[in-house]
Amino acid sequence: MKDQLGRGLRDLRVSVTDRCNFRCPYCMPREQFGPDHAFLPRTELLSFEEITRLVRIFAQLGVRKVRLTGGEPLLRRDLPVLVAELAAIEPALDLALTTNGSLLAAQAEALRRAGLSRVTVSLDSLDPDAFRVLADSKVPLEQVLEGIAAAKDQGLPVKLNTVLRKGINDAGLLDLVRYARAEGHVLRFIEYMDVGATNGWLLDEVIPSKQVREAVHASFPLEPLGDKGTSERWRFADGAGEIGFVSSVSKPFCGTCTRARITAIGELFTCLFATTGTDLRGALRDRSDDDSLAQLIGGRWAARDDRYSELRSEGTDGLPRPEMSYLGG
Repeated sequence: MKDQLGRGLRDLRVSVTDRCNFRCPYCMPREQFGPDHAFLPRTELLSFEEITRLVRIFAQLGVRKVRLTGGEPLLRRDLPVLVAELAAIEPALDLALTTNGSLLAAQAEALRRAGLSRVTVSLDSLDPDAFRVLADSKVPLEQVLEGIAAAKDQGLPVKLNTVLRKGINDAGLLDLVRYARAEGHVLRFIEYMDVGATNGWLLDEVIPSKQVREAVHASFPLEPLGDKGTSERWRFADGAGEIGFVSSVSKPFCGTCTRARITAIGELFTCLFATTGTDLRGALRDRSDDDSLAQLIGGRWAARDDRYSELRSEGTDGLPRPEMSYLGG
């Protein structure tokens, strides 16, 4: 199944909650997501049964990688139960989780036993003071590092995602590289993106991946591995692992994007920067059969022509866009 630009449907991100215990400025700034913010009523969230049914249909349509996101997905009660249900769909399904790591230590074993394939942890700084500012949370850095260690101890491959902002956390980028190399984790530096409308995005705060890569290479020589999905992959010349760079601002990868997203209330989005979604929850709760749901999903994908990052300055300014926390990153 191909979209209008010949891109297949291979990857699916499923948000299981819009809630988070962090208030990272580039995702859920406290000014917009304060104590009076109205999160989604729990009755509006897709149930585990509904999520599993949708993922099964997406797998039949060609999806091979499923990632659970949020908000913070580990805030969703009994998440390992959902993981087990999804893992039973198809043995070859690559089942991943993106988390801020704050609740990971207590759940890593249950998630691994349930069938989770791997975990990605958002980690923007190793400096406790900078981390406190960037996460805007009372959760200490050490708690996140304990979660990462617990996942590693359970045999779960760990990736670390770092969003760099000029003058905010770029001074500590080599500390993150040293940590990832020492612990055997894959580190990915992600360009600060203009997702949503509340994070005060400024192009001047974006550090191009090429500049970051050159800074890393100067201390830890790199060799290219090629691209994989959204990430430009490099390896350390001394054999100490791999590092990646996600360059959606300076080097858009729309032409190879095979990713769809389902929000916590069951809306299908075909681009992180899309303005509207397709309601799947309504069809689920109207008792549509699997064939009808597959036709709805397939029809939307076939009509897909999204390439926001390539068009960023050509008619996309000012368009309303959902927040990153709503779309699941």
